[in-house]
Amino acid sequence: MLYLGTFVNRFGSFVLPFLVLYLIRRGYTVVQAGAVVSLYGVGSLLASVVGGYLADRIGRRTAIAISMFTSAAILVALSQAQQLSAIAVLTALAGLTAELYRPASSALLADLVPAGRRVTAFALYRLAINAGFAMGPAAAGFLADRSFLWLFWGDALTSAVFGVLAVIALPERPHGKPVVEVRGEAVRAIFHDRIFVRFLAASILVGFVYVQSTSTFALHVRDSGFSNAIYGALVSVNGLMVILLELPVTTVTQRLWARGVIASGGLFVGVGFGLTALAHTVPALALTVVVWTVGEILTAPVSSAYVADIAPPHLRARYQGAWGLTWGLAAILGPLVGTRLYAWNASGFWLLCASLGVLAAGLVLVGREPVRPVA
Repeated sequence: MLYLGTFVNRFGSFVLPFLVLYLIRRGYTVVQAGAVVSLYGVGSLLASVVGGYLADRIGRRTAIAISMFTSAAILVALSQAQQLSAIAVLTALAGLTAELYRPASSALLADLVPAGRRVTAFALYRLAINAGFAMGPAAAGFLADRSFLWLFWGDALTSAVFGVLAVIALPERPHGKPVVEVRGEAVRAIFHDRIFVRFLAASILVGFVYVQSTSTFALHVRDSGFSNAIYGALVSVNGLMVILLELPVTTVTQRLWARGVIASGGLFVGVGFGLTALAHTVPALALTVVVWTVGEILTAPVSSAYVADIAPPHLRARYQGAWGLTWGLAAILGPLVGTRLYAWNASGFWLLCASLGVLAAGLVLVGREPVRPVA
C-alpha cells in the first residue's frame, strides 16, 4: 500500500514542473518565477529535518498523513494566491509539506523489511516513484492546456488520496512505541558516526554531479547544436533504464558489500558526466547518459538500504532525513554553482564532475565498518 500511495502521489505531482509557466502566464518575469520556484527547494530541505523528527517522535503513518493533508491544503491555497509574496511563501510551504513524508516512508519501509531484503524493497519504492513521474507529466500537460487551476486541484487530490491510504492501510510502527531518547541524541549519534558523515559528504558530491542532468547537461546538448527534443529524448533514456533495469540489478547488488557498491555507483556517475566533455554527437551523448544512469542504478537502492541498516531503529527516520538533506543541498547548489562553472570553462567543469565522483568514492570507502546490531 505504501508503493501504491507513493505512485499516486508522484503521478499527481503536477504543479512544480509547470509552476514557472504558470507564473509567467500570470505576468511575472522569468527571474521572478525562477526565484519563487527555488523556494520549493528551500522548503524541501527543511522537510528532511522536520519529517525525520516527526516520523521518529509521532510515528510513520501519522507523519505521512500530516504531510499529505497539509500539502493538499497548501496547494489549494496556492491556486488562489494573487500577490507574489503570498505565492512565494506558499511555494516554500508546498515544498515543506509535500516532501515531509519522505523520511517517514523510507523509515517505515525499513521497519517492515528485514535487513537482507531492503535493497530490493527500496528498488520497488523507487520504481513506484519513477513510474509516477514518468506518467504524471503527460497528464499534467493535458490539464495545463485546459486550465492551470486543474493542476493545483489535481495535485491536491492525489495528495489527499495518499493521506487517506496512509490512515486506513499503513501501520504506525511495527515494534511498538518509540524509544525514549535523550534530547539531542539524534544529532550526536549522526555526527559521531564518522563513516556515516563521510557517506553524507559523498552524497552531496554525487548529488551535485547528478543534478547537472537537469541544468548544465541541457546547456551542453544545446551548445552541441541539438534541439530541446533531443535533450528530452536523452534524459528519457535515463528513466527507461531505471524502470527496466534497477530491480533486476538489485538481485545482485543486495548480496554485495554495500559501501563498495555505493562507491562504484559514485564513480560511474562522475565518469559518466566527465565523458560529456568529449561527447558532441547524439550517440556519444547517449553513451554518457547510459554510464551515469548505471551509477544511479547501483547507488540509489543500496544507499537507501544502507542508511536503514546502520541507523539505530529509534533514529531511523532522522538518519533518512539527514541523507535526504544532502540531496536537497545538492539540488540547490548543483544548478546554481554548476551553471556558473560551466559558463566559465565547460570542458574543465565536466572534468571536475569526474573528479568529484572519484572523491566521493574515496570518502565512502575510507574507514572500517564498526560492528552494528542487526536492525
